[in-house]
Amino acid sequence: MSKLGRVVEAVEKYNRFVLDQVKRARTDEKFGRELITRWSEAKAKTPVTHTPTGLPLPRLALPEIDEPGEIARYLFGEGLPGEFPFLNGAYREMYLEPVRENELGSYGKNGDKNDVAAEVSPANRSKVRPKRPPRRSRPPEEPTRLFSGLMLAEDTNERFHYLTQHQRTHRLSTAFDGPTLYGIDSDADGVFGKIGEGGVAIDTVEDMVRLYDGFDLGSPNFSASMTISGPAPIIMAMYIAAAKRRFGPKVVPKLRGTIQADIFKEVQAQNETIFPIEASLRFLTDMVEFTTRELPRWYPISISGYHIGEAGSTPVQQAAYTLSNGFAYAEMFAGRGIPVDQFGPRLSFFLDCGLDAEYIALARVSRRIWAIGMRDAYGAGPRGQLFKLHTQTSGRSLIAAEFKNNLTRTAAELILAYMNATNSCHSNSADEPFTTPSEEWIRLAAHGQAILLEESGIFKHTMNMLSGSPGMKAVERAVEAAILDEFREIERLGGVLAAVEDRFQRSQIQNAAHRYEQQIYDGTRPIIGLNRYRNGTDEIPEVKLARTPRAKQQLQVDRLAKFKKKNAGKAKRALDKLVDVVDRGENCFPALLEAVEVSSLGQITGRLQEVVGRFRPMV
Repeated sequence: MSKLGRVVEAVEKYNRFVLDQVKRARTDEKFGRELITRWSEAKAKTPVTHTPTGLPLPRLALPEIDEPGEIARYLFGEGLPGEFPFLNGAYREMYLEPVRENELGSYGKNGDKNDVAAEVSPANRSKVRPKRPPRRSRPPEEPTRLFSGLMLAEDTNERFHYLTQHQRTHRLSTAFDGPTLYGIDSDADGVFGKIGEGGVAIDTVEDMVRLYDGFDLGSPNFSASMTISGPAPIIMAMYIAAAKRRFGPKVVPKLRGTIQADIFKEVQAQNETIFPIEASLRFLTDMVEFTTRELPRWYPISISGYHIGEAGSTPVQQAAYTLSNGFAYAEMFAGRGIPVDQFGPRLSFFLDCGLDAEYIALARVSRRIWAIGMRDAYGAGPRGQLFKLHTQTSGRSLIAAEFKNNLTRTAAELILAYMNATNSCHSNSADEPFTTPSEEWIRLAAHGQAILLEESGIFKHTMNMLSGSPGMKAVERAVEAAILDEFREIERLGGVLAAVEDRFQRSQIQNAAHRYEQQIYDGTRPIIGLNRYRNGTDEIPEVKLARTPRAKQQLQVDRLAKFKKKNAGKAKRALDKLVDVVDRGENCFPALLEAVEVSSLGQITGRLQEVVGRFRPMV
């Protein structure tokens, strides 16, 4: 039995444990009293906050139960936020406004605020010291993570500064153009027209310096996320090298962020794999081993279900394949000899959030399965049990027909994402069916999150505001059972890697994608403005398209030529050293760090492919 089979057994065993605790609470009076005491203390210790209208609310909403069995079911089956098995959240508080050290007076019956000035006579008012404004704890880090990538590095840098102008914390997510995603230089044959299209062109460490110019990469308020997998170790090395050029070697342990680097999802769904699977996994593990040791605040892999969902999977398939991929990586890193409590806390996840009913609880259930599996099958401690999640609203749900409706779709998906206590979130722009988002639509997308988190009171006053309904619990039970069924099938095929080689995940995703499209065409899946309530016209709206001017594309090629000419001799020596390290079977990441200083992305990829070969799709 592989570790995935043990995860299934662990979840089933834990579910039986929860039922045993429920029975024990109802039959063992002492245990029942202990649970009631714990429950009462949790409620008593919950601070009370006030809405702008003065309504008092607890900062944590707990169900009104006093029966020991139901308390046991909640505490052991769900856990308080920040407590195992983390169904209700990875952390104790998320999204909430800071606690006030002293609340302003409550509102009177007529809506007038009762403060010191109102309680003294007009004659004595001047003698009363004005009441200090309430002191607040440090504002929490915003969960909003903004995604951008267009044209050349300096153009994306300009967009980054535009997006973060109103943010306390700068959480940037970077999209790369097609050549970069495939590890190809901008001067390669046949790619000129793709330079800077759909993402930013990065060929050299000098481009990486330009990309994040003006941002303090070592600041605790800055983090970078890079959406790239095939050449991820090379891009990661460039990022470290760029940070060292600007801030010196002491900045390296301070770097915060994540790089996607998820090879399994590339083979299963997205197709941007450049080395054979075995070599890809080796280079990934080399990077994880290095960054786990040297960059304690960096997440060296973001295990991504988003692209699985966008390729057409069902929500359950997305969660099951993402989780099983995560467990496979954990087994692989442990096999390298990296302690689970070193790499476990450095794993992160990335899920899609669409409009299907499963998304009401998909991330909650994933968080619970991951915690149980990592604890009971891998022996991870509390930090290694956390399912740290970034969510992106569904790109597949965005429709060109009457595209302004996409604002509503994305708003609904944002509510679902935050109901699931995602750690960070990206909201898609309504114009994405046509083009890279313009400033107008990306501003509206960002404002959608700000309205939800800051203007509305849905999430900023109380944890668990929308959690725990009978419907949500029903979805949780059904989704968990369906995910475990998917695990069993992958286990039957020999585990994740064997299933990948058998094209199991890819074939299941393709079948689900076909069924999805068929449902749209036959009307069983309503899409407003497309197959229902159409306005009778098929006119395409005028949307300004974002395109990279040829002059900029030529500038990128010219810069690259200059870089290669300047470093020609050094590049050959660095690449020879890199190849020698790979041949000897040593960790190649330190040699990559040297190579990126003088070699381009395409030069490094090409030399590595000479040694390990190229990826060939399995038939």
